Amino acid sequence: MKRLEELKKMMTGEVPGPPIAQLLGIEIIELEKGMAVLEMEASEKLHNPMGTLHGGVLCDLSDLSMGYAFFSTLADDELFTTVEIKLNFLKPIWEGKLRAESKIIKKGGSIGLVECHVYDKKRSLVAHSTSTCMILKGNDESKRIKL
Repeated sequence: MKRLEELKKMMTGEVPGPPIAQLLGIEIIELEKGMAVLEMEASEKLHNPMGTLHGGVLCDLSDLSMGYAFFSTLADDELFTTVEIKLNFLKPIWEGKLRAESKIIKKGGSIGLVECHVYDKKRSLVAHSTSTCMILKGNDESKRIKL
């Protein structure tokens, strides 16, 4: 439960979120073990050359949401890495609130599969993604190199 507690401290603002979440304005809205809901405001400053929301932003939102859902289930000595992510873009976005809802589909001893749906303010599906996560065991955070 420690990992879930760490995430809840981010949700309440007790500790800052990761720099990418701060940069993009992504906030944690709901958290439970194996589930996360994040929101962000899409705006012109995040557009691609065609004038719509850059696809990488949707990928970042999905990746964070799925990562939080998976991280919430890990033991104290476990970390994880994403080994594969797939994202289907279903409609263009120009601006407005986006909501990413993620949940674990299956978690094994070393690999997990997580799913995310991203919705617009009208609850219309914007993107669907899946992520394969690999658990890294025996990680003493005090020995990690801080960059």
